[in-house]
Amino acid sequence: MLLSKNKNLFSPGSWPCYYSKAKGARVWDLDGRDYLDFTTNGVGSCSLGHSYQPVDDAVCNAIRLGVMSSLNAPIEVELAEILLSLNPWADMTRFARTGGEANAIAIRIARAYTNKDKVAICGYHGWHDWYLAANLTSHQNLNSHLIDGLNPAGVPSGLADTILPMSFNSFDDLERIERLDDVAAIKMEVARSKMSSLEYLKAVREVCNRKGIVLIFDECTSGFRESYGGVFNVLGVYPDMAMFGKAMGNGYAITAVTGKREIMLSAVKSFISSTFWTEAIGPTAACKTLYEMKRLQSWEILPKIGSSVKSIWSDSSTKFGIPINIQGLNSLPTFTFACSDSLAYKTLFTEKMLELGFLASTSFYPTIAHTQDLINLYREACTSVFEFLGEIYQSSKSPLSFLSGSICSPTFKRLT
Repeated sequence: MLLSKNKNLFSPGSWPCYYSKAKGARVWDLDGRDYLDFTTNGVGSCSLGHSYQPVDDAVCNAIRLGVMSSLNAPIEVELAEILLSLNPWADMTRFARTGGEANAIAIRIARAYTNKDKVAICGYHGWHDWYLAANLTSHQNLNSHLIDGLNPAGVPSGLADTILPMSFNSFDDLERIERLDDVAAIKMEVARSKMSSLEYLKAVREVCNRKGIVLIFDECTSGFRESYGGVFNVLGVYPDMAMFGKAMGNGYAITAVTGKREIMLSAVKSFISSTFWTEAIGPTAACKTLYEMKRLQSWEILPKIGSSVKSIWSDSSTKFGIPINIQGLNSLPTFTFACSDSLAYKTLFTEKMLELGFLASTSFYPTIAHTQDLINLYREACTSVFEFLGEIYQSSKSPLSFLSGSICSPTFKRLT
């Protein structure tokens, strides 16, 4: 059901789709084979490692007390206070359970506040109609925002031209947006494959101030990985609203929309509500996760682990003569094979790493469970696989002939 876990993204013929157990940096498949997880670790949600005991214990206690009733769980107030203490520019917060929900909430509030429809976007913000409408005029509009060729089937045609894609660090795009008078919000990821420049973020903030546009930072992926809060804290440029999720709950479903009071109060002009936004598990997990992050200073650890893995990729690529491009924050590293058969090499890399006991692809979300001993094991495996790939590349043979299954493809389409 989730593209990020779909076998077609990794190795259609070899990828173990389901797990029986996950703990720390290890995952067991349904046949009992265990793997070291050097892929996305819960699509970036488990920054403390799979099934982190202190968080699980807090959740189990919440379950014993009852996770749902006719009254509200007070743990959500505690979580709101923590988030607002980390974001002194903000005054209020609302909770949801998924990043897509949080993004949709933020857009609804921004449109209600400004009485305008159009939204400029820079980055990936989920699957809802408001976002996918960008591809109504062209299926390529969102190609540079994480996923290529997203089909807007089912999105009302009346939403065409309401979403305006912007490129990272593009002052030309920003000037184009500033010339418009009907933009409700600029929504952007501050960082993913690359970081927004400080100069650019300051310019975005100034445009929003001049034009009365709500500035929204989507930190569902990057939040709590490079700082204790949003990556925007590193640059010192602050939004009007921000979304947090993924790592905040260490595998439990919780997201937050945090923002300035005068904007957040516009929620009451519309209707925003959901039964399971009030259950206790998500907020309980988030409070304990944030406590553990602060105790461990996890945002100092994750970039170091990611930097080590980037070095492994770089060293292996150089040593064995197969070109790659390395991108991403140190806490969100990724690479691509810089050759015409890039997807075939990616699939072959995954297949060979699976044989050595690793869930591995070209993206890695570090967790604190990735100890130096595990990184050393990864280095040994990665070096061996890169040597194999380098021999193929240097011989000019096709990597396709070495695959045991089909080539990977970033799509839900069933491959045969």
